[in-house]
Amino acid sequence: MKTIKILSWVLLLNIFVTTSCTQDQSVNTSATTDNNTTTTTTITNTNNSSQINTSNQTETMVLIKTTMGDMKIKLYNGTPYHRDNFIKLVNQGYYNGLLFHRVIEEFMIQGGDPDSKNASANAQLGSGGPGYTLPAEISPDYFHKKGALSAARTGDQGNPTRRSSGSQFYVVTGKVYTDAELDMIEQRMFTKFSDAQRQSYTTVGGTPFLDAQYTVFGEVIEGINVAVNISKVAKNAQDRPTQDVKIISMEVVE
Repeated sequence: MKTIKILSWVLLLNIFVTTSCTQDQSVNTSATTDNNTTTTTTITNTNNSSQINTSNQTETMVLIKTTMGDMKIKLYNGTPYHRDNFIKLVNQGYYNGLLFHRVIEEFMIQGGDPDSKNASANAQLGSGGPGYTLPAEISPDYFHKKGALSAARTGDQGNPTRRSSGSQFYVVTGKVYTDAELDMIEQRMFTKFSDAQRQSYTTVGGTPFLDAQYTVFGEVIEGINVAVNISKVAKNAQDRPTQDVKIISMEVVE
């Protein structure tokens, strides 16, 4: 039953975003929107993420104010495309008023769909975005421990390079795993967890079955209890909270 639950969660995450996207690996990203038009956006970044030296850089902090409390996150310098894009959207006020439109206890909370702003109770959410995707920045250094900030994306069948949504993200709440459970996930997912991963997953918790599948680009450093509480609210069959949980605002802070 535990194996079935883990694999079901993987399938659920693969349909986080349903926008049809290209497989272009360049910084100029292109996506087909719901009205069948194509928009192209350039993400300005002169550094290659595989070459950038992040050791002496100060990490950017973002304060997320929600109707259920505040969270403070830090953005990783090792994922510059995702970091810079998130900062850009925060500074534009893009996320203000959007919902956490999908929440699952012991898993994650998801937001960032622009269609969720002022959405009706029966609106189908999860396919909205800014009209572009981001190149994957999946790194073994960043994994899905509790509090991880990660980018949603379409599934591998239509997105083999695992490009990320331009705006949708999720915060991991997860659960604590035993070594035996991690051994099982390794066998099922044909992977091998590092000592650091095992230490986190057996103490703090997380969602280990998502590692190497999605870009992790930050983490909650204050207010993880807010994310956990959001994940536990009453919800409908689509995992949308029955009472809206809104992002009041986001701002870059010191």
